[in-house]
Amino acid sequence: MMVWRRLYSQLRCSHRYIRLPGLQLRNYSCDGAARSIRNRKGANIILMGSPGAGKTTVGRLLARMLDKPVVDIDNDHLESHWGMPVSEQLSRLGPEGFLQAEGEAVLNFTADNCVISLSGSNPMHQAAMEHIRTLGTVVFLDVPSADILHRLEVMKVNRIVGQGAGMSMADILRYRQQFYEGQYDIRVLCGNNESAEDIARKVKEVLIWHEGSNSYISTRHSTKEEGSSRTFSEVVLEGLAPDGGLYVPRQGLRRLQGREWERLVHCSYQERALRILEQCIPHAEVHPSVLNTMVQAAYAQNRFSTSDVVPLVQLQDNQHIMELFHGPTASFKDLALQQMPQFYTEFSRRRSEGHDEHRSLILVATSGDTGSAVLDGFSRLPESLQQYVAVMVLYPEDGISPIQKAQMTTNQADNVHVVGVQSDFDFCQSTVKSIFKQLRGLSDGSSSGPYHSHYGVHLSAANSINWGRLLPQVVYHASAYLDLVRQGTISMGQEVDLCISTGNFGNILGAVYAKRMGIPFKRFICASNQNNILTDFLNTGCYDLQHRRLHRTMSPSIDILVSSNLERFLHLLTGDGGLITDMFHQLEHQRLFKVPNQMLSELQEDFCADWCHEEDCAKTIQTVFQSNGYLMDPHTAVAKTVADRFLARDRPMLLASTAHYCKFAPDVLTALGERLSSNNPVQLFQALQTLNPHPTLHSQLSKDIERPRKHQAVLEADHSQVVTEMESFMRRYFSDLE
Repeated sequence: MMVWRRLYSQLRCSHRYIRLPGLQLRNYSCDGAARSIRNRKGANIILMGSPGAGKTTVGRLLARMLDKPVVDIDNDHLESHWGMPVSEQLSRLGPEGFLQAEGEAVLNFTADNCVISLSGSNPMHQAAMEHIRTLGTVVFLDVPSADILHRLEVMKVNRIVGQGAGMSMADILRYRQQFYEGQYDIRVLCGNNESAEDIARKVKEVLIWHEGSNSYISTRHSTKEEGSSRTFSEVVLEGLAPDGGLYVPRQGLRRLQGREWERLVHCSYQERALRILEQCIPHAEVHPSVLNTMVQAAYAQNRFSTSDVVPLVQLQDNQHIMELFHGPTASFKDLALQQMPQFYTEFSRRRSEGHDEHRSLILVATSGDTGSAVLDGFSRLPESLQQYVAVMVLYPEDGISPIQKAQMTTNQADNVHVVGVQSDFDFCQSTVKSIFKQLRGLSDGSSSGPYHSHYGVHLSAANSINWGRLLPQVVYHASAYLDLVRQGTISMGQEVDLCISTGNFGNILGAVYAKRMGIPFKRFICASNQNNILTDFLNTGCYDLQHRRLHRTMSPSIDILVSSNLERFLHLLTGDGGLITDMFHQLEHQRLFKVPNQMLSELQEDFCADWCHEEDCAKTIQTVFQSNGYLMDPHTAVAKTVADRFLARDRPMLLASTAHYCKFAPDVLTALGERLSSNNPVQLFQALQTLNPHPTLHSQLSKDIERPRKHQAVLEADHSQVVTEMESFMRRYFSDLE
């Protein structure tokens, strides 16, 4: 507290006066913010924040840590520029005139390689902040309002610029927040009662992280390939690494302190998403103002049927269901695939600036849910962007539910093409991977080889093999934990377990990354159906495909034998690209690999796994519905069945409900003992409605099943047929290719 008291005595009285009646609010341009980042010319660290945020004190401490000169805008620039104290200038000009004069003075300010502490009112002048942003990295000290109010009270400050008669200090602080949001490059979440020294150290840590954060390597990366790293935008556009591996951040994701997570407890889902993704994406790649626009669009109420986005429902026995199915296509995939297309198109647009058009074909293999979510996410793009991005989806013709098929084959967008394949998901996924591998073998390692040189089209992926698709999944796992804290179920820092039905390992891997960022998950419970290769692997360390065949079950989205994201997880454990390369080459050629015993011990510290029969899954659907009226889909029932075997009485468990039961209406109704008179989706939904279940029917699905089918193509399980179909679609859609 003594440090802050010294701060209070140093802060200028320029923060004590009334509002500016003619103040013009700035309408911040995302493109302008991004351009200012690219045009940045200085190496300054610029601290921004509310009056009382501690900019002066933190600035001095940070300058000492970084061995840089320190500049206080009030003391070191404005007073010398005006030849008088700031307080005197404010008295002479009044609030509105002062703000204008302050802004004009800041326009004449320059410095290099310094730590600069702004005044609290600098961000309220548009032109001044545009100039400031060209001088270096703007760091927003996001201090809790309660701390600021307390400090201002100690300082006996009862008026700040912008505060009118009858407006409380809390009100004016909320009002001023809009001037700080969108102006910063890096947000530093300051904890309650956090000391100036701790904040300065945190600023230094975050600056160092951002400096080295924009480097991604393949899971099969060799130490000899130092020049092969990619940026965030490159890994989103490329999808799969040239060597067949998956991209991962070289230095991992930043671990947030408990105080930082506490700041997010009372935030909305959109606010949490912005603040978490800001910690994962370099600001030079996606400026926070651009990211905020993306997040607000991705999780808008016209896309998700509940303002909570991912509501929690307490089930029983200390189990809490994460309802991940309130998006437009009724599965957890929407939470990533409303966001990922915005990353993709933003980076495509940038590549097109000043160059030839960057046209792309997104090639997707789906086990049911990814396909419809990708189609929806990319078909919502503005028409001006749809002309540059098309989507082709491969699905197993007899391996998904009738309603999943209807969702995809009735999509009416012009930039999408949906193709059934007479095989299983593993064939679809391996075909996509082999196409990428073949192209890179025919080219110099660029993203699309001959398809780009001949057609002007880049190929990319939107499955969870794409890092831009996986990253948003970290958010909802962290958000669910924070909701438990907000509801009073747990206190911050208390451990919880998490159970997820798992096929491709992407969903549960998002939770692993959330733990790496500081969310205290105790155990990850990996639940499988009869395709239980992950259960065997997590229990034995041996991934063995030699004597397995795929079973078709009522939970088709996890009818998978080759779990792509397992490769990322094993790399996360070891960091050894050579070992990962060897293991997955063995899997490709010998159809098995075994991890070292030490690695098995490490993964079993966090993971446990089990599986259930179809009969157990159906019984769980029936039992849960009969006991409390809650209706779950088969994938959630798989998770619930397995979770019950690992329930700890003294520790809450989150249960991921990955899809809405409507998507699997025939199996759900059969599990409830209902006699099916028809497989017509409309009649199936009517039968579900009569049960009066919770949650209610999914409104968008009800509309989807009534659309006419548009996509009729069904291919044999033949790689060449898929390639021919893909080329035909490219020619049709990009009509000027030849």
